[in-house]
Amino acid sequence: MVKSFKNSVFAPILLGLVSCTPLTLYYKPGAEVSRMQTDTLGCETQALKDAPVANEVRQSAPVFYPGDRYCDGTNCHYSPGYWIPGHIYTVDVNLDLRRRVEQNCMAVKGYQRIQLQNCNLSIAKAAGTAQTTRLPQLSDKSCAIKNKDGSFQIVEPG
Repeated sequence: MVKSFKNSVFAPILLGLVSCTPLTLYYKPGAEVSRMQTDTLGCETQALKDAPVANEVRQSAPVFYPGDRYCDGTNCHYSPGYWIPGHIYTVDVNLDLRRRVEQNCMAVKGYQRIQLQNCNLSIAKAAGTAQTTRLPQLSDKSCAIKNKDGSFQIVEPG
């Protein structure tokens, strides 16, 4: 039986960790958030066409553990060494290229990728539960509040 993430006991922990991370988004002063999201989706789609997923299966190097020697005063015993095989994993070799293509596409549209720190609890409580619909001018005091529905609010503390 497969449990959904939503009903998982780990969901609150993971959601809590995600809400602690800074808000990363493409930013252009005065742009509507809906337009930024549409532009982002278009650039992500174009980047996926230009640099498609190209997974390669790889294996890390095996590790050898030499045997041990046990002596009881008169006799010594040896246990044989053994190998631990390397881990098998996949790597998307186009991931970095795809990110650069996406960022270039957004730069052509006038956006730059930024990170905004989370607002502290007192600022978040005072700001309420609104969401940003147009990207404001930013200052070094600007911070972000991530809403549970995936939207966000950019706040300029007074």
